[in-house]
Amino acid sequence: MKLSKIRTIISLGLVLSLAAVNAYAYKGQELAGQAKITMEQARATALKIHPGKIIEEGLEREKGRLRYSFDIRDGKVTHEVSLDADTGNIEEQ
Repeated sequence: MKLSKIRTIISLGLVLSLAAVNAYAYKGQELAGQAKITMEQARATALKIHPGKIIEEGLEREKGRLRYSFDIRDGKVTHEVSLDADTGNIEEQ
C-alpha cells in the first residue's frame, strides 16, 4: 500500500513537471516588458495571417526594434511571420 502511494505521488509530480515545461517561456521573454503588444496578441495576429500550428516563437531585438517572430506549420508548409512588437504591424509573412 505504501509503495503504491509513493508511486502515485511520484507520477503526479512528473505530470505536473511536464505541464510546467509545456508552459515554457518563449525565446526573448525577458524583453516582453518593453513591448507594447503582448505575445498573445501577436500570436492571434500571426495565426490570422497564416492559420496553422505555431512550432516556434520568440521576441527579439533587431536593428534596435523589438519584433515577434513565429514559424507556423500548415500541413507540410512552414510560414514565418514577423510583427513589430510596438505597433503590431506585420513585417514579414
